[in-house]
Amino acid sequence: MKLPLSVLPLALLALAAPSCMSRGPGGWEAGWTERAAQDRIMLVRNTPETLGHRRLVYQSAAHPHLGEFLHREGFPDFIAETSSDDRQYLILYYLKSRSAFACRTRRTGNDEIQFAGPYTMTKSETAVLKQLQHNSEGSMPTATVKAKPEA
Repeated sequence: MKLPLSVLPLALLALAAPSCMSRGPGGWEAGWTERAAQDRIMLVRNTPETLGHRRLVYQSAAHPHLGEFLHREGFPDFIAETSSDDRQYLILYYLKSRSAFACRTRRTGNDEIQFAGPYTMTKSETAVLKQLQHNSEGSMPTATVKAKPEA
């Protein structure tokens, strides 16, 4: 049976829609923020909301222990997010205390998250992040910095 060409865009949309949605908290929006956050250092600010803040909200919903950690320690100033084939990594940077925590999870859909740290941030890490923070003051902090060079 042949379909008229006018139906083709709707058929393609129907086929592609399920692949655009991610499983878990936040659905589609959580999926695009994960792609946008990959290998980036992100400012964490609630107002105006930054990608870094949004990623922490989504990650906390997927990993309740992260939410408990943030409730206890507070939101960091910056986060970095990256992944390997089966793991996802999150680094939380706290400028005031010059400390960082590393988190890792498996991509297999469980909510387990492992923490390491605190680690003392190096002088160069602190300087770079303070400069980023200074540059974002008074502006819409939508820009992010690549954490790894592109291949």
